[in-house]
Amino acid sequence: MAGLLVLNLLDALFTLFWVHAGYAREANALLRDLVQLHPVRFVLVKLGLVGLGSILLWRYRRRPTAVVGIFVVFLVYYFLLLHHLRFLSHLAIRG
Repeated sequence: MAGLLVLNLLDALFTLFWVHAGYAREANALLRDLVQLHPVRFVLVKLGLVGLGSILLWRYRRRPTAVVGIFVVFLVYYFLLLHHLRFLSHLAIRG
């Protein structure tokens, strides 16, 4: 679970960077205004929501659907991190 929370934090930080640099916009309509107007609140809400979801999944970890949920959420954040890193390397190469 700690890995998921670290990946979520990295996603939040990369999102702040991309949005404020003008390269992207927040895809989540619920968080879109927060990322622009209140970056610290954006990170706290994002971490809180994923943290609460993780606690819920962990609480029911003995159920197969919760295990699948943990795995899927981890994969989503893992691929988001790869996407962020790929875009960062693209910008570095472009110079």
